[in-house]
Amino acid sequence: MYDRESSSGTGRLLAGVAWALLLLGLWLWGREVTDVPAGASGAETGDVAAVGRPAGSGLPPAARPLGDAVPQRIDIPDLGVQAPVVARGLDGQGAVDPPPFDQPGMVGWYAAGAKPGAAGPALMVGHVDTGTRPAVFHRISALRPGETVRVVRGDGRVAEFTVDDVRVLSRDHFDARLAYGPRKPGRAELRLITCGGTFDRASRSYTANVVVSAYLTGTGTGL
Repeated sequence: MYDRESSSGTGRLLAGVAWALLLLGLWLWGREVTDVPAGASGAETGDVAAVGRPAGSGLPPAARPLGDAVPQRIDIPDLGVQAPVVARGLDGQGAVDPPPFDQPGMVGWYAAGAKPGAAGPALMVGHVDTGTRPAVFHRISALRPGETVRVVRGDGRVAEFTVDDVRVLSRDHFDARLAYGPRKPGRAELRLITCGGTFDRASRSYTANVVVSAYLTGTGTGL
């Protein structure tokens, strides 16, 4: 016999399990993003003072989310960043594959998640360095609330995001929901993620992740 109440409860349980597994995979990604090749420098990176930095006052209202379209390029005018975007999936351990280390100017987009400009948090990851030189997200911890990030999409539109928060999250106490979950349901949001904190030579990884949160505030056209 079909039990509507039981089926509904089971559906909610399965949805909860799926969300938990997604967060687990993304948490692993948060750890994976911090890995750097052996021999990398031990420089400190990330803005530790940015932890818990409040959203700036007087930020513009959120724009209505756009339809789905894949990202092609990301521009961060205040940092002089203009970088191609490549879709990334999960590796054999269930973590999102970051861009290859031999392509330090490339940004990875988690293609199984939201598309930039569509409703939900779209996740983008880039390396902070390669061990020998700075990489694409080397200075994202310097972003401040109110600054702009633009994503050129495959439909010819440019999704314009306003930064509302910058945080450095410790790897030992990594909060996947804070890093990857929506800040306000229904908005089109963007996360830029790289490694931060200090370099741990024993584990050949950084101790934290820099997470920049932004939300859609406008659109443009043209490449």
